[in-house]
Amino acid sequence: MTRDTLEHHQIPIYFITVLLAVGFGLLAPSWGHGLGVWITPAIAVLMYAMFLQIPFLDLREGLSHKRFMAALLLANFILVPLLAWGLTLGLAERPALLVGALLVLLTPCIDYVVVFTHIGKGDSRLMLAATPVLLLLQLLLLPLYLGLMLGAQSGVVIGAQPFVQAFVLLIVVPMLAAVATTFVARRSAAVGAWNAAWAWLPVPAMALVLFVVIGSQITSVVRDFSLLLPVIPAYVGFLLLAPLTGALAARLFALPSAPARAVTFSASTRNSLVVLPLALALPEEMRGLAATAVILQTLVELVGELIYVRLVPALVWRGGR
Repeated sequence: MTRDTLEHHQIPIYFITVLLAVGFGLLAPSWGHGLGVWITPAIAVLMYAMFLQIPFLDLREGLSHKRFMAALLLANFILVPLLAWGLTLGLAERPALLVGALLVLLTPCIDYVVVFTHIGKGDSRLMLAATPVLLLLQLLLLPLYLGLMLGAQSGVVIGAQPFVQAFVLLIVVPMLAAVATTFVARRSAAVGAWNAAWAWLPVPAMALVLFVVIGSQITSVVRDFSLLLPVIPAYVGFLLLAPLTGALAARLFALPSAPARAVTFSASTRNSLVVLPLALALPEEMRGLAATAVILQTLVELVGELIYVRLVPALVWRGGR
C-alpha cells in the first residue's frame, strides 16, 4: 500500500473506525470510558503528524495566487463566520452547544480537505499551499469571533486557563515542533527519514483520535442526545449553505473551475479534531456537551463530504470554466 492509496481511502477508514468506536463504547462502556485518558496524547500525536504535512516554510507559494487566496479568505473568514453566526442564533440559551458549534464552524479544515478537494476535482495543490495561511489566521481570529458572537459569555470561554493551556500544548507546541523538524530535515538525512516516516501517520493518527474520542464519549452522546437536538439544524443548514458561500466567493473573483472547487470544499469542511482539545478544556459545566457537539459535527460532515465529492464537480463550473 502506498501513501496515496491510504489517503485516498481515508474516508471509509474513518467510517469504519467510527462504527468500531461506537460499538466498543456501547458494548463495553467501562472500557470505553477508560479511553478518555488517551485523548490528549492521541490528539498531540495527530497535531504533530498533521502539521508536518503543512508547507509552513513555503508560505509564499500560497500567497502568490492572489485571486484564489482572496476568494478563500473571503469565504472562510467573512462569509462563513456570518453564516455560522446566523445558524447558531437559536442556541443563545444553550451556551455549551453554542460554544461547541462556534468552535467547529468558525475554523476551516487544514488536513483532509486536501484529499476531498482532490477527489472532487478541485485544485488540491493550491489547497495544500494555502493551509498555513488558513491555520495561522484561524488561530488569530477565533478568539475575536468568539468574543463577538458569545457576547457576555465570551469571558467564561476565552479567559479560562485550561483553554489557553490546551491551545499552547496541543496546537502551538506541535506546530512549532513540526516547523523545526521540517527545517532541520532539509539539512539532515536522519531527520529527513524521520519526517518521511511520519508522513504515513496522519490518517492512522486521525483514526486513532476518532476511536479514542468517540469510544470514550459515545455513552454521553446517547445519554445527552435529546440535549444535542437543537444543534442538528445548525449543522444541516451549514452542510447545505456552506458550499454556496464558497462558490459565491469563487464567482466574485472569477476563478476557473479547479480553484473554485477548492474554495467550495474549504468553505464546507471544518477543523473539528483541531478544536476538540479546546472544547475539552472549557469550564467543567460546558466541556462535555461542547465536545460532544464538536464530535457530532464531524459525523454530519463525513456524510456530507460523500455528497460533495459528487455534486461539487458537477455544479461548480461544470463546463470547465
